[in-house]
Amino acid sequence: MRKIAIYGKGGIGKSTTTQNTVAALAEMGKNMMVVGCDPKADSTRLLLNGLAQKTVLDTLRTEGEDLDLEDVVKVGFKGTRCVESGGPEPGVGCAGRGIITSINLLEQLGAFHEQYKLDYTFYDVLGDVVCGGFAMPIRDGKAEEIYIVCSGEMMAMYAANNICKGIMKFAEAGTVRLGGLICNSRKTDREDELIGALAEKLGTHMIHFVPRDNMVQRAEINKKTVIDFDPTIGQADEYRKLASAIENNKKFVIPKPLDMTELEKLLMEFGIAD
Repeated sequence: MRKIAIYGKGGIGKSTTTQNTVAALAEMGKNMMVVGCDPKADSTRLLLNGLAQKTVLDTLRTEGEDLDLEDVVKVGFKGTRCVESGGPEPGVGCAGRGIITSINLLEQLGAFHEQYKLDYTFYDVLGDVVCGGFAMPIRDGKAEEIYIVCSGEMMAMYAANNICKGIMKFAEAGTVRLGGLICNSRKTDREDELIGALAEKLGTHMIHFVPRDNMVQRAEINKKTVIDFDPTIGQADEYRKLASAIENNKKFVIPKPLDMTELEKLLMEFGIAD
C-alpha cells in the first residue's frame, strides 16, 4: 500500500485536487482510502456525493470509545473508503491533537488491514506543518510520499517551501520523501515555468500542471468529482494524467528548501509578464 499525504497552503485546492485524483485512481481500478485531516471535514464530500460524513471526533464525543470501523468509515465513489478526522468543538482544544487521536483510532480498528487490499491511502492535510498534529503524517511515518499543491502566487510558494522544511527535518530520521509539486493553476504570469523552476531548485519536479477550468466548480456544485460528473471532458483527463503521474512516479527526494531571497528572485524572474 502506498501512503500519500497532500499538503499545501490553505485554500489552494488540496481537498479538491485530492478527491479528483483519488477518483481517477479508483477509475483505474485501484482500491482507495482517503483520510481527511482537516477540522472542516471537507476531504471526502465529493467522493460521497455531498454526504455530511460524521467525523471520528464527533463519533467519539457522542458514542464513546466503543466503536466499530463502520461507524467512522463510509464507502464512496467506486468503493473508495472515506474517513473524516474532524476537530474539537470551536474554541476548545487543539485540531492537531484531533488528527493524532483519529489516526491512532483508525489503526486500532484495523482500517488499514490487508483484508481491504488497499493500493493507496491518501491523507488530505491542513497546510500548517508547524503544528505537531498536522505534521503527524510526516513525523510518524503514516505517509511516505508527500505531494504539495501550489500555484504561482507568492504565499502558495512560500507555504510549499515551508512544508519542504518540515519534510527535510523528518526525512533525516525516517522514510518520508517529497514526490513532487502539483500546480493547481491560478493563471498567474508564466505559472508553469515558475513552478517548474521552483521544483528544480527544491530538487524535485512538477508532477503535473492542473489548468484552471470552471468545470471543477460545476462538478462541486453537483457534489461530485469531475470524473463522476462528466468523465468525457478535458478536465477529467487532466486528473487522469495526474493520477498516472503519481502511479508511475519514481522520483522521491529529500527537498532542499530555499531562503526568502531566492523565492523573491524566482518571482521577479518569472512572475512579470513580458
